[in-house]
Amino acid sequence: MITRQSKVLQALAAAGIAGLALSACTAGGGDTGATDATTETATEESTDAAAGDVPSWCGPEEITFGLLDGFGGNSWRLVTTAGGEEEAKKCPSVTEYLYADGQGDTQKAISDIQSMVATGVDAMVVFPDAGEAMLPALRSAYEAGVVTVPYRVDPGGEDGVDYDVWIGADFVQSGKDWAEWTLENFPDGAKILFLSGPAGNSQGIDEAAGAKELLSDAKYEFIGEQPFEVTNWDPALTQQVLTAAIAKYPEIDIIFSDFGPSLVGALPEFTKSGRAIPALATSDGNLLGCFWQEQQDAGNGFDMMSVATGNDNVRLAVQTAIALATGGVVPEKGEGFVHPKFEDSISGSPSPVQCRDDLPGDIYLSAQLDADSQASLLK
Repeated sequence: MITRQSKVLQALAAAGIAGLALSACTAGGGDTGATDATTETATEESTDAAAGDVPSWCGPEEITFGLLDGFGGNSWRLVTTAGGEEEAKKCPSVTEYLYADGQGDTQKAISDIQSMVATGVDAMVVFPDAGEAMLPALRSAYEAGVVTVPYRVDPGGEDGVDYDVWIGADFVQSGKDWAEWTLENFPDGAKILFLSGPAGNSQGIDEAAGAKELLSDAKYEFIGEQPFEVTNWDPALTQQVLTAAIAKYPEIDIIFSDFGPSLVGALPEFTKSGRAIPALATSDGNLLGCFWQEQQDAGNGFDMMSVATGNDNVRLAVQTAIALATGGVVPEKGEGFVHPKFEDSISGSPSPVQCRDDLPGDIYLSAQLDADSQASLLK
């Protein structure tokens, strides 16, 4: 049996222990009480993995694995959770899979972790929506000998002390990707309005830092509140913010936004005001892609690039936790999950703007989970 100490040493040797980020796509509200965990024996579902190539991160030690959300009740989370489950079932050593939804209630999310530990899970991946409020529960699980891997939202604490490894996301790189696209397509300069989520969220702060590092020339002007206009990733508030910006700024060349689908209800405010929709540098969503296509067809076309919205951040976290618990090869972490570039309406690389108008708007075509499977989740 592989000891906790040897697992952690493997992690430190094979993975860079660093990370950045808080994430979008969280929300609140829900019940309190004991874990509403779903349990599934993974042996049957893992038959294909056992029969084919077993990934290197899947070691020989059999384990029970748990995936926990602080809030699992929107489409982004449904797709992300399904991707995490799909990844776990690639490993035949995962003999039982558990899931718990904290339903936006911090106390329930804490109770879910405690219940998983009491149940005897060997490894867990946690989306700690409540941030540092989750740290004592994560530390308790880690000290109880459970491989504990929080991801996406920074819970505070330290790798190897409060949990095994935090798998964040490199949002600075997303800002740099938007900036590089801007430099290429707006060489003479641009006025840029940047929209992000709640005030002070580290995702928006990191993205702004990455963008401004490359757009340091004075001909690139960031207008509006700094480092970003606050929208809480809420479509209604996004519409209010854009309506005010249209009234205040006679020129907006580009909008940076880290949750592209929230823009769809707001962007028609430009055409209502007799102005063209600005270029967008954002994150993907089927709703946004189909809106772009509709506007092209209506003669209101605009340029757009996107990075993947990041559902697959969970896959790196799952791989890491399972590797540590089963004795597999721990994936290299680097600076965390990097949101790959996804769409570019100008170059068409790595793909043109995507739209599946036969499927719901609230799916994410950049995710590894195929679009039809995502749509079935929403039914």
